[in-house]
Amino acid sequence: MLTIDAQVHAYERNHPGRPWAAALHGPPEVTGDDMVAAMDAVGVDGAILVSVFTMYRYDASYAIEVHAKHPGRFALVKPVDPNDPAVGDTVADWASTPGAVGIRIMMRGGVSEDPADPGINRVLAAAKQHSLPVNLLAYGRLDQVRQLAARHPDTQLVIDHLGLPQPFEPPPPAEPWADLPKLLALAEHDNVAVKITGACTLSHEPFPYRDIWDPLGRIFDAFSLDRCMWGTDWTRAVALLSYEQGVEAFRRTDRLTDSDRATLMGGTAQRIYRWAPSKS
Repeated sequence: MLTIDAQVHAYERNHPGRPWAAALHGPPEVTGDDMVAAMDAVGVDGAILVSVFTMYRYDASYAIEVHAKHPGRFALVKPVDPNDPAVGDTVADWASTPGAVGIRIMMRGGVSEDPADPGINRVLAAAKQHSLPVNLLAYGRLDQVRQLAARHPDTQLVIDHLGLPQPFEPPPPAEPWADLPKLLALAEHDNVAVKITGACTLSHEPFPYRDIWDPLGRIFDAFSLDRCMWGTDWTRAVALLSYEQGVEAFRRTDRLTDSDRATLMGGTAQRIYRWAPSKS
């Protein structure tokens, strides 16, 4: 079975040559080599490497370096700034970058909550033009996403991390699935897919996190597995579980058939991002 982790991060230690904008909860560094070693240890074939916004903001240069060293193991997603008048040019440039398969909008802070915001809509239009899926960190903004999906039916949208707030350290939220109905309401839009990334961090039980499967089942039923893709959100999850646990919780469960697993843990990501890993 081809296994693709739909979201991982890699970063160097903070240094003057590529200084961090801020610190992210986690190890002092997780290099591309470290990430490949973690994947190899548990048989993950490849991953969507999302340039870390916390440290690097809109600079994807480290992710590009990692891809250049491991071109068969990673595809790349870069955050873009919808408030930048030149964001359309940024998207066009990114589309021609080796390994680039998507862009990301961090829908928080200074990003408008208006579905008619010209900047956000400019990003979504440019993404369609260049056939790039738009990954959305959108917890608390799922109603806005629903309206954006209707405005841009031909742009592939991908909801990061189930569209739900997820912790950086224990404990998980008391009601981690409170906004699940808002996520399920997006299923009527065929251009919306969901990353089942970081799901284990929402569990109130130890490994293998059995309490996540009923709410996940509702997502699978609403969207179908053809619009759902598993991932770990490594390294954000390091304080809550090991990389192996994030993988094996989905490999071992009896709630998925072998066919389900192949779709969720690789097939959907391969189709959405039009990319497949190679260890050669």
